[in-house]
Amino acid sequence: MPQKISYIVSEDSNYNRLDKFLRHKLKDFKLSSIYKLLRTGCIRVNDSKIKDPAYKIEIGDKISVEYTGNIEHLKRLKELRRPIPYEFPFNILYEDEELLIIDKPPGISMHPGKGVQVITLVEGLMGYGNRKGFKPFLVHRLDKHTSGVLLVAKKLDTARKLAELFRNHKIDKYYLTLVKGHPVNEKGYIKQEEKGITEELIYNVKELFDSSSLLMIELLTGKKHQIRRQCASIGHPVVGDNVYGDRNFNREFKKKHGLRRYFLHCFKMSFRHPVSGKPIQIISELPDDLVRVLKSLRSS
Repeated sequence: MPQKISYIVSEDSNYNRLDKFLRHKLKDFKLSSIYKLLRTGCIRVNDSKIKDPAYKIEIGDKISVEYTGNIEHLKRLKELRRPIPYEFPFNILYEDEELLIIDKPPGISMHPGKGVQVITLVEGLMGYGNRKGFKPFLVHRLDKHTSGVLLVAKKLDTARKLAELFRNHKIDKYYLTLVKGHPVNEKGYIKQEEKGITEELIYNVKELFDSSSLLMIELLTGKKHQIRRQCASIGHPVVGDNVYGDRNFNREFKKKHGLRRYFLHCFKMSFRHPVSGKPIQIISELPDDLVRVLKSLRSS
């Protein structure tokens, strides 16, 4: 029985070459197995079979992986599981025939993957879509511990249009984050380039505390872990982030203020509807756990 996995190339997964995209998405496949899938015509881009590993992909492309037979011959690790539709309640911020915009809670992964055995966001979206009669398409992502506004397309064509808006920087994205220390300037612009990829953001200091600062960030691009990496690059890592940040600082901060994740929340997105063209602005209130942290800071 053939099996099929489909993806939409989004702003944070545009690796230009098809083989690079597949290597990031199929992390539990051996590299040789990925190239075998290409050679044997198991990869489609926008419903056309593509065998060239260097095929140039673009944001909005639909990439499908089809295979038959025993999955073990592809050396897929047992920890990886296929997504299963599952219903759990969403806080829906906006919905129409084309779009579903939800308030993503913290602590939930976007996709099943190696070591991810709990219910994931895409599985909840699949369950909701089954009940409402649509297939969800994710066009961007939020990290597991990041909360806030998440856009979901209900149709493939809408997903492509949203992906194009992301690519052309026509979706305004705003975050609130708490960082270690005090930036020298009240307002700042961070631009970095690596391997031909440009990452940009603008920050404004909203509030200062003894050893941390609350920033509002406008994310001009949207690469993986961008805010966390770029804030760390200027010496002000996101509080609670043990990957790019200061573990000792985070440990003491948690004891004093009760922060149990990194402090990062997507609180606003604004854009023109990809079909009707009407202006849309979506606001997500700061969740209770982060509100409690700010109250603790203000009272200390």
